[in-house]
Amino acid sequence: MTRQPDNSSGTPAETAPTLVEDLLLLLFQPRSGTIAGENILFYVLAGAVLADLALADRVTMADRRKVKIVEGQAPSDDLLRSAWDYLSEKPRGVQTVLAAIGPELRKPVLERLVERGDITREDRKMLGLFRTTALRDGGTGRRARLLEEVRQVLVDGAEPSARVAALAALLSGSGTLPQFYRDIPWTTPVIKRAKELEQGNWGAGAAAEAVTRTMTATVVNSVIVTTTVIPRS
Repeated sequence: MTRQPDNSSGTPAETAPTLVEDLLLLLFQPRSGTIAGENILFYVLAGAVLADLALADRVTMADRRKVKIVEGQAPSDDLLRSAWDYLSEKPRGVQTVLAAIGPELRKPVLERLVERGDITREDRKMLGLFRTTALRDGGTGRRARLLEEVRQVLVDGAEPSARVAALAALLSGSGTLPQFYRDIPWTTPVIKRAKELEQGNWGAGAAAEAVTRTMTATVVNSVIVTTTVIPRS
Protein backbone atom coordinates (compact mmCIF):
# COMPACT_ATOMS: atom_id res chain seq x y z
CA MET A 1 0.00 0.00 0.00
CA THR A 2 1.04 3.64 -0.27
CA ARG A 3 2.47 4.70 3.06
CA GLN A 4 0.71 7.57 4.79
CA PRO A 5 2.81 10.73 5.08
CA ASP A 6 4.63 11.30 8.35
CA ASN A 7 2.62 14.21 9.74
CA SER A 8 5.16 15.09 12.35
CA SER A 9 7.72 17.63 11.22
CA GLY A 10 7.10 21.21 12.28
CA THR A 11 4.33 22.44 14.57
CA PRO A 12 0.86 20.85 14.45
CA ALA A 13 -0.54 23.88 12.62
CA GLU A 14 2.04 23.41 9.85
CA THR A 15 1.55 19.67 9.30
CA ALA A 16 -1.20 17.44 7.97
CA PRO A 17 -3.80 16.56 10.62
CA THR A 18 -3.71 13.14 12.23
CA LEU A 19 -6.72 10.85 12.04
CA VAL A 20 -7.54 11.51 15.69
CA GLU A 21 -7.69 15.25 14.99
CA ASP A 22 -10.07 14.68 12.09
CA LEU A 23 -12.25 12.46 14.25
CA LEU A 24 -12.52 14.95 17.12
CA LEU A 25 -13.28 17.73 14.64
CA LEU A 26 -16.12 15.66 13.19
CA LEU A 27 -17.46 14.86 16.66
CA PHE A 28 -17.53 18.58 17.45
CA GLN A 29 -21.10 19.84 17.01
CA PRO A 30 -21.02 23.51 15.88
CA ARG A 31 -24.71 24.14 16.56
CA SER A 32 -24.39 23.33 20.25
CA GLY A 33 -20.67 23.85 20.82
CA THR A 34 -20.43 20.36 22.31
CA ILE A 35 -18.57 17.22 21.39
CA ALA A 36 -20.65 14.14 20.60
CA GLY A 37 -20.09 11.09 22.75
CA GLU A 38 -18.16 12.83 25.52
CA ASN A 39 -18.76 9.98 27.97
CA ILE A 40 -16.99 7.45 25.72
CA LEU A 41 -14.69 9.88 23.97
CA PHE A 42 -11.35 8.60 25.18
CA TYR A 43 -11.99 5.10 23.81
CA VAL A 44 -12.95 6.51 20.43
CA LEU A 45 -9.96 8.87 20.22
CA ALA A 46 -7.63 6.06 21.22
CA GLY A 47 -9.18 3.94 18.47
CA ALA A 48 -8.36 6.69 15.96
CA VAL A 49 -4.73 6.76 17.11
CA LEU A 50 -4.41 3.00 16.65
CA ALA A 51 -6.16 3.17 13.28
CA ASP A 52 -3.78 5.94 12.18
CA LEU A 53 -0.79 3.79 13.16
CA ALA A 54 -2.29 0.83 11.30
CA LEU A 55 -2.94 2.84 8.12
CA ALA A 56 0.70 3.96 8.13
CA ASP A 57 1.96 0.38 8.66
CA ARG A 58 3.44 1.31 12.04
CA VAL A 59 1.52 -1.36 13.99
CA THR A 60 0.05 -4.72 13.05
CA MET A 61 -1.67 -7.68 14.65
CA ALA A 62 0.47 -9.96 16.82
CA ASP A 63 -2.35 -12.50 16.84
CA ARG A 64 -6.15 -12.35 16.67
CA ARG A 65 -6.39 -10.30 19.87
CA LYS A 66 -3.14 -8.39 20.30
CA VAL A 67 -1.42 -5.59 18.45
CA LYS A 68 2.31 -4.99 18.13
CA ILE A 69 4.62 -2.39 16.62
CA VAL A 70 6.34 -2.67 13.26
CA GLU A 71 10.02 -2.35 14.10
CA GLY A 72 11.76 0.69 12.69
CA GLN A 73 8.50 2.55 11.98
CA ALA A 74 8.25 4.81 15.01
CA PRO A 75 6.28 8.01 14.28
CA SER A 76 7.68 11.32 15.47
CA ASP A 77 4.26 12.90 16.00
CA ASP A 78 3.94 13.16 19.79
CA LEU A 79 0.44 11.70 20.06
CA LEU A 80 1.18 8.75 17.82
CA ARG A 81 4.65 8.17 19.26
CA SER A 82 3.30 7.88 22.80
CA ALA A 83 1.01 5.03 21.76
CA TRP A 84 3.76 3.39 19.69
CA ASP A 85 6.18 3.54 22.61
CA TYR A 86 3.60 1.93 24.89
CA LEU A 87 3.19 -0.92 22.42
CA SER A 88 6.94 -1.25 21.92
CA GLU A 89 7.23 -2.75 25.41
CA LYS A 90 5.27 -5.83 24.33
CA PRO A 91 2.21 -6.81 22.25
CA ARG A 92 -0.99 -5.82 24.00
CA GLY A 93 -4.71 -6.41 23.66
CA VAL A 94 -6.52 -3.66 21.76
CA GLN A 95 -8.92 -2.89 24.61
CA THR A 96 -5.95 -2.62 26.99
CA VAL A 97 -4.35 -0.08 24.67
CA LEU A 98 -7.57 1.93 24.36
CA ALA A 99 -7.88 2.20 28.13
CA ALA A 100 -4.20 3.09 28.57
CA ILE A 101 -3.73 5.79 25.94
CA GLY A 102 -7.23 7.24 25.70
CA PRO A 103 -7.67 9.30 28.88
CA GLU A 104 -4.89 11.76 28.00
CA LEU A 105 -5.94 12.48 24.42
CA ARG A 106 -8.86 14.93 24.53
CA LYS A 107 -6.95 18.00 25.73
CA PRO A 108 -3.93 17.86 23.37
CA VAL A 109 -6.06 16.94 20.36
CA LEU A 110 -8.46 19.81 21.06
CA GLU A 111 -5.49 22.15 21.47
CA ARG A 112 -4.27 21.16 18.01
CA LEU A 113 -7.65 21.94 16.49
CA VAL A 114 -7.65 25.33 18.20
CA GLU A 115 -4.10 26.00 16.98
CA ARG A 116 -5.15 25.15 13.43
CA GLY A 117 -8.14 27.50 13.72
CA ASP A 118 -10.67 24.73 13.09
CA ILE A 119 -12.22 25.36 16.52
CA THR A 120 -12.14 28.56 18.55
CA ARG A 121 -12.79 29.22 22.23
CA GLU A 122 -15.13 31.95 23.41
CA ASP A 123 -15.06 33.17 27.02
CA ARG A 124 -18.46 33.84 28.56
CA LYS A 125 -19.98 34.79 31.87
CA MET A 126 -22.92 32.88 33.29
CA LEU A 127 -25.34 34.96 35.35
CA GLY A 128 -22.77 37.73 35.14
CA LEU A 129 -20.55 35.91 37.63
CA PHE A 130 -19.08 32.62 36.46
CA ARG A 131 -16.68 32.41 33.57
CA THR A 132 -17.14 29.58 31.09
CA THR A 133 -15.53 28.73 27.78
CA ALA A 134 -17.65 27.86 24.76
CA LEU A 135 -16.36 26.07 21.66
CA ARG A 136 -17.17 27.55 18.27
CA ASP A 137 -16.50 26.60 14.66
CA GLY A 138 -13.35 28.34 13.47
CA GLY A 139 -14.61 28.93 9.94
CA THR A 140 -11.83 27.05 8.14
CA GLY A 141 -14.33 24.80 6.39
CA ARG A 142 -12.32 21.67 7.19
CA ARG A 143 -15.04 20.04 9.28
CA ALA A 144 -17.58 20.57 6.49
CA ARG A 145 -15.23 18.99 3.97
CA LEU A 146 -14.61 15.96 6.19
CA LEU A 147 -18.32 15.53 6.84
CA GLU A 148 -19.06 15.73 3.12
CA GLU A 149 -16.51 13.00 2.39
CA VAL A 150 -18.13 10.73 4.99
CA ARG A 151 -21.61 11.58 3.70
CA GLN A 152 -20.65 10.69 0.13
CA VAL A 153 -19.49 7.26 1.27
CA LEU A 154 -22.46 6.49 3.51
CA VAL A 155 -25.27 8.15 1.59
CA ASP A 156 -24.13 8.29 -2.05
CA GLY A 157 -22.24 5.00 -2.06
CA ALA A 158 -18.93 6.54 -3.09
CA GLU A 159 -15.85 4.37 -2.63
CA PRO A 160 -13.82 5.75 0.28
CA SER A 161 -10.16 6.31 0.75
CA ALA A 162 -8.78 4.19 3.56
CA ARG A 163 -8.69 7.25 5.82
CA VAL A 164 -12.32 8.21 5.22
CA ALA A 165 -13.37 4.57 5.62
CA ALA A 166 -11.67 4.50 9.01
CA LEU A 167 -13.30 7.77 10.05
CA ALA A 168 -16.76 6.58 9.06
CA ALA A 169 -16.22 3.23 10.77
CA LEU A 170 -15.12 4.93 14.01
CA LEU A 171 -18.11 7.27 13.95
CA SER A 172 -20.40 4.31 13.46
CA GLY A 173 -18.65 2.18 16.05
CA SER A 174 -18.81 4.96 18.62
CA GLY A 175 -22.59 5.13 18.35
CA THR A 176 -22.50 8.84 17.51
CA LEU A 177 -23.52 8.60 13.86
CA PRO A 178 -27.25 9.21 14.57
CA GLN A 179 -26.32 12.68 15.88
CA PHE A 180 -25.32 13.64 12.32
CA TYR A 181 -28.83 13.04 10.98
CA ARG A 182 -29.15 16.57 9.55
CA ASP A 183 -26.28 15.82 7.17
CA ILE A 184 -26.28 12.01 7.08
CA PRO A 185 -29.84 10.61 7.18
CA TRP A 186 -30.14 7.70 9.61
CA THR A 187 -31.60 5.25 7.09
CA THR A 188 -31.36 1.50 6.63
CA PRO A 189 -28.91 1.76 3.69
CA VAL A 190 -26.69 4.13 5.69
CA ILE A 191 -26.72 1.79 8.69
CA LYS A 192 -25.88 -1.17 6.46
CA ARG A 193 -22.97 0.63 4.79
CA ALA A 194 -21.63 1.86 8.12
CA LYS A 195 -21.64 -1.70 9.48
CA GLU A 196 -19.75 -2.89 6.39
CA LEU A 197 -17.09 -0.27 7.03
CA GLU A 198 -16.83 -1.37 10.66
CA GLN A 199 -15.97 -4.86 9.42
CA GLY A 200 -13.29 -3.61 7.03
CA ASN A 201 -15.37 -3.98 3.87
CA TRP A 202 -14.17 -0.75 2.31
CA GLY A 203 -14.25 -1.48 -1.42
CA ALA A 204 -11.49 -1.42 -4.00
CA GLY A 205 -11.06 2.35 -3.79
CA ALA A 206 -9.65 2.20 -0.26
CA ALA A 207 -6.14 1.10 -1.19
CA ALA A 208 -5.19 -0.69 2.01
CA GLU A 209 -3.76 -4.14 2.46
CA ALA A 210 -5.94 -6.87 3.94
CA VAL A 211 -3.93 -6.86 7.16
CA THR A 212 -4.53 -3.11 7.55
CA ARG A 213 -8.26 -3.52 7.01
CA THR A 214 -8.34 -6.36 9.51
CA MET A 215 -6.35 -4.34 12.03
CA THR A 216 -8.62 -1.31 11.68
CA ALA A 217 -11.75 -3.46 11.89
CA THR A 218 -10.37 -5.05 15.07
CA VAL A 219 -9.76 -1.61 16.56
CA VAL A 220 -13.26 -0.37 15.66
CA ASN A 221 -14.94 -3.46 17.05
CA SER A 222 -12.90 -3.18 20.24
CA VAL A 223 -14.24 0.36 20.56
CA ILE A 224 -17.76 -1.02 20.15
CA VAL A 225 -17.24 -3.74 22.74
CA THR A 226 -15.65 -1.35 25.21
CA THR A 227 -18.26 1.39 24.88
CA THR A 228 -21.35 -0.81 25.00
CA VAL A 229 -20.98 -1.09 28.78
CA ILE A 230 -21.14 2.72 29.06
CA PRO A 231 -24.41 4.62 28.47
CA ARG A 232 -23.99 6.62 25.28
CA SER A 233 -25.06 10.24 25.21
